[in-house]
Amino acid sequence: MNTPVPKQFMLLDGKPVLMHSIGKFAETDPEIEIIVVLREDQADFWKELCSQHAFVLPHQLAVSGETRFHSVKNGLLAVKEEGLVAIHDAVRPLVSCKTIQTAYKAAEMYGNAVPAVPLQDSIRQIDSGLSIAVDRTKYCAIQTPQCFQSQLLQNAYQQEYKYTFTDDASVVEAFGAKIHLIDGNVDNFKITNPKDLIIADALVKDKRIRQSTNKSNQTDDLSLLS
Repeated sequence: MNTPVPKQFMLLDGKPVLMHSIGKFAETDPEIEIIVVLREDQADFWKELCSQHAFVLPHQLAVSGETRFHSVKNGLLAVKEEGLVAIHDAVRPLVSCKTIQTAYKAAEMYGNAVPAVPLQDSIRQIDSGLSIAVDRTKYCAIQTPQCFQSQLLQNAYQQEYKYTFTDDASVVEAFGAKIHLIDGNVDNFKITNPKDLIIADALVKDKRIRQSTNKSNQTDDLSLLS
């Protein structure tokens, strides 16, 4: 992002990106227990942001590690009961409630659930300096939340770290489990550069305006009925 502020703390429609991500899970299930994994030196800044934006959704903090693998492993230490655990990228604030609900339901049935969306662009494989066209229908883009039965996930994270562990599905797959894919949502992209933040901001504002318009129309309908 080329900014001094980490992207999860940058403002999206007036509040930090991370708050949008947490809020979507709380909206899906008000009883959900949320663990936020942050660098130790970011905890005070986050608490200050929560106070500044009157953000009161319950959550606990865990300290991140050297890699994503180690951060998730640290976060799992806070999971004390068996159940379902969904791991989500803080900078995917446009995840839908439907995707979250589907992930939990599928993980309950199959042991795990990983959102995926079809590729829209042609792709090529780079091999020894050569580029080779490949069939994009055989590939997909992977999203989060990736949801797992807690015992499976905790056992998988007892493995030694490998550089190929780029997400939780790769960790669990290396442990021997078959990964179950579900439909993701196209808007659930990862904010990586300034352009992504501009697009996300426009989408969030558009959704808020449409929701406000729908509520207004519903009020008008009730007035007519009365």
